[in-house]
Amino acid sequence: MSTLNSNVLALSTLLLSMGQAVAQVTLPAAAAESGTALPMCAAIAGNAARLDCYDQWAGRAPAPTARSMADPLGTQATTDAATSTDNTSTEIARTDACHDKRYSTLSGFWELEDGTDCGTFRIRGYRPLSFSVVGSNTVNEQPSSGAANHTAAAPINYSNSETRLQLSMRTKVAQGLLTQGDSQGKDSLWFAYSQQSYWQLFSSQISRPFRTTDHEPEVIYVYPTDAKLPLDWRLRYTGLGLVHQSNGQSLPLSRSWNRVYLMAGAELGNRWMVQARVWKRLSENPAIDDNPGIENTIGRGELKTMWNVNQQHSLGATWLTSLRQQSNGSIRLEWLRSLGARDDGGKSNLRLHTQLFSGYGDSLIDYNRKRTVFSVGLSLLDF
Repeated sequence: MSTLNSNVLALSTLLLSMGQAVAQVTLPAAAAESGTALPMCAAIAGNAARLDCYDQWAGRAPAPTARSMADPLGTQATTDAATSTDNTSTEIARTDACHDKRYSTLSGFWELEDGTDCGTFRIRGYRPLSFSVVGSNTVNEQPSSGAANHTAAAPINYSNSETRLQLSMRTKVAQGLLTQGDSQGKDSLWFAYSQQSYWQLFSSQISRPFRTTDHEPEVIYVYPTDAKLPLDWRLRYTGLGLVHQSNGQSLPLSRSWNRVYLMAGAELGNRWMVQARVWKRLSENPAIDDNPGIENTIGRGELKTMWNVNQQHSLGATWLTSLRQQSNGSIRLEWLRSLGARDDGGKSNLRLHTQLFSGYGDSLIDYNRKRTVFSVGLSLLDF
């Protein structure tokens, strides 16, 4: 038996050194059953072929499907692996999960599925980042509130023409909280921050001040769903949130409130989206309430609809209502026109952004003042 083992080892070593193209690297049964398997494997020069030999000896790989002995150094396998890696990297870059066309806009926005998951603590867009030129029918020169000591001491000669800047971003801080192991969807927890400023750019006589700036941090929990609704609509998510909004001013211009809300979103293909929120204001001590009755003017609920007309044009409408008999709240109509396109053929992030707003709460300082505002500008949307 020892002579047979020696002959097997010598023959195998000779075949490997000659590099003959004779099928695949196969560990002889006799060697596998004797003590010569490890020396035989160690004698193989090619790293990949030697690994195949060890795998066969350990019983982890079928013998006849490994690499050819015509490439004992494994150079072809290395080349193939490198090519495969390059192709995979290219494919991943081309179908970045944040913009993967196989998934709907709402799924990509809230990362509802594994295929749209971009991980935690990655900065994403929330509301549009925009710069607009604004014209309005009225401007609040002397803001006031129903609370004592909340009326400006004197009017300021603001212009009805100004500019508006909006910054908004969010990041996912946790995921899979209640959907662990669920392949159909992934819940998530987000932190978002939005800021909107009105800048009196054209009022040189008063040194072009920022008339007002609103700050709005919020925490959002999103739960994925895929419920069928009538007319082929799909309910894609539900969720809840906690939001604080304030203008960061001291008396008499201080305005702020806190809300908790419930929300849901539905879509029809990738053309129509409807998102709804209803909220409850968190009660405050009347002695420190900057804006009593704000929910009766700005509203208690919101319905937002977006229609992607085609690759270039989108139309939107947002309606806020007090859910009471008063005809307060607001309506905002929007038209967005893509400027250019991404390398992958999708929409450019840059948009021409036109809005028409009428109602209460265009800014927090105007929570109790109705105005109509028309704006034209540029927006960046990275959803």
